[in-house]
Amino acid sequence: MNKVAIVTGAAGGIGEAIVRALGAKGFKVLGTGRNAEKLAALKDQLAGAMEFDFIAVDATADDAPAKIVGAAAEKFGRLDLLVNNAGSFNFGPVDQTTDAMLDEVLNISLRAPFRLCREALGAMGEGGSILFIGSTWGIYGTPGGGAYSTVKAGQIGLMQTLAAEYGPRSIRANYIAPTVVRTEMTDAYWNLDFFRRTNHELTPLQRDCSAADIGNMVAFLASDEAGFVNGQTIAVDGGISTTRYVSPAALAR
Repeated sequence: MNKVAIVTGAAGGIGEAIVRALGAKGFKVLGTGRNAEKLAALKDQLAGAMEFDFIAVDATADDAPAKIVGAAAEKFGRLDLLVNNAGSFNFGPVDQTTDAMLDEVLNISLRAPFRLCREALGAMGEGGSILFIGSTWGIYGTPGGGAYSTVKAGQIGLMQTLAAEYGPRSIRANYIAPTVVRTEMTDAYWNLDFFRRTNHELTPLQRDCSAADIGNMVAFLASDEAGFVNGQTIAVDGGISTTRYVSPAALAR
């Protein structure tokens, strides 16, 4: 396979897991992010295992889409997959969300992916695929979701529009909705009582969702095996979004 992917927010956590999962399927990957040192370290780690290169860029910059897609063309000669993974973890109640918070989340998690999709569509041929790494917070209401939930739901609207508009060109679009994933970003919250009650105790599967779980779903949706999957929101959440499960320990309190 000589397919080429762009993965935004590639330097750590879910992004790195996506890069590794795609590499295992034979993809060449261009990773993006703002931290050149982390991206360079990942390139060193992956040397010999897969073809990975990177471009350090602020995804919200006006020239970012052209730079990113241009780098993929320069380094690998084509583009088959765009994974919109970069995002902002800034959330809170609507009445406590400032304009600055709102603008940050909108710019990073909705405007930047929209503009990058627009640029990537000009470089993709038949069999291309666009994926969004969203959140279960985009498919059900969550107290405190604020701007974060708003843009994650907005990504679903964008994905569905792409699926309808570009499906006739054999370019698919889908949305992956993870539950909370244990990464450096969430580790500080993981064992807090409130966090456990609102996540772990409502999830039927009794293990953590890992970054590798998300990477594996990306690799599947990008593959020929998922060639007729288009316009779908797929939760990787252990069942929290579609069940009314409550753990026995919670019920016994």
